[in-house]
Amino acid sequence: MGPIVSEPRRASAIFAVLALALAPGIARATGAAASAVAPLRFGDAVKSAAQSTPAVVVASDRVAEAQARVGQARAALLPTIGGSALSTERTFNLESFGIEFPVPPGATPLPALQGPVGLVDARVKATQTLLDISSIRHTRAAGHDLRASASDRDQVAEQAARAAALAYLRAARAQAVADARASDARIARVLLTLAAAQRRAGIAPSIDETRARTAVATALGESLIAVNEASLARIDLARTLGISPAAPPLLADTLSDDLGASTVPSDAGAILPFALHHRPELAAEEARLAKVNAEHAAISSERIPRLDAVADWGVSGQQWADAFTTYEYGLALSWPLFDGLRRESRLSEQAAKQRESEVRRHDLADQVEAEVQGALLDLASGSERLVIAEQRLSLALQELLEARDRFVNGVAGNIEIITAQASLVRARDAEIEARFTVASARVALAGAAGVAQSLH
Repeated sequence: MGPIVSEPRRASAIFAVLALALAPGIARATGAAASAVAPLRFGDAVKSAAQSTPAVVVASDRVAEAQARVGQARAALLPTIGGSALSTERTFNLESFGIEFPVPPGATPLPALQGPVGLVDARVKATQTLLDISSIRHTRAAGHDLRASASDRDQVAEQAARAAALAYLRAARAQAVADARASDARIARVLLTLAAAQRRAGIAPSIDETRARTAVATALGESLIAVNEASLARIDLARTLGISPAAPPLLADTLSDDLGASTVPSDAGAILPFALHHRPELAAEEARLAKVNAEHAAISSERIPRLDAVADWGVSGQQWADAFTTYEYGLALSWPLFDGLRRESRLSEQAAKQRESEVRRHDLADQVEAEVQGALLDLASGSERLVIAEQRLSLALQELLEARDRFVNGVAGNIEIITAQASLVRARDAEIEARFTVASARVALAGAAGVAQSLH
């Protein structure tokens, strides 16, 4: 009888070790160390998404387009220089002029066809704007448009960083669930060993071993599903980062207590002013409003006369050999007086755009405040849930250990162990979900504050 009793004790000792492995803070075992590719850290994923995802690259190209438009607008204030060269031989039909040239008595009339007459001309022309208030303000408007495009790019980078952070958290959650299901399967195997030993010792009926085998099959099935979900989450992360889904990255970080930290101020009262200063959407809208104001001023300035300096220098003659220098210098003043009320209509259009931009800016400020407050509430709620979930996990583990002791001592059947194991599974899932909620709330708060790229 002694050897039979020692077997459940040995299984009980193994079970205790595996149960303790479920306690928070113990590192999970993965195949990352054997991989030739270094695991991807959370902060590196965020930085990579903010710099190299396709949406960010496209937004950067739009900034380059806006920069080119600034150069186009500035060209109206810079000198323009051009040249021309001409060499012709031309004949004339005098009758085509409609003039009858008088012929002296006895003289021969002029033939109708005259020529050919040679003409050579080569010139260099230059124009420099001396005063054009409208073009100056159009250039300023293009500069504001450039700032808006740069802020739009920052917004796209923030969105990419936030999307990558959430994708990483989902992958970390899926991996944590897969690890938990693997631990559940190991515990179920130990329970099966214990039930079989108890049955052989005549302490437990065969139904206990059957229940244990059912629990093992269930745990293995859940583990396979969790592993597949973890692989799919890593593929989704690869797609979010703009890398090949054929080689999804391994994760270097888990759902730790400090995952999702950022440069958001720790003082809750300082977060909203911080967000209003850092949100790129607000900066973009302010730049667009400044552009509309500049365009309105530029259109109004079209009523102001424009002054240009013009110069024309070259050679002219019938042949290149006898051509001589000619030139022209001067000032040109243009003053648009009436354009069919087109200018007034354009001013009305810009005034409407000003009102639209002001409404959008005010709405964005309200949206930022709502997002900050919502993220703070989610973070506080998630933190409280995490405390409760950790307590629940500790109690579930204690329940499983006590049920094990009752079964070993023959006081109860293994139905209590299976029930306690199910409670442990639910408690572990609740703890994982609470950690994911806290980390997601940190990501949301960083996004609401406009510093998602600082997540680490």
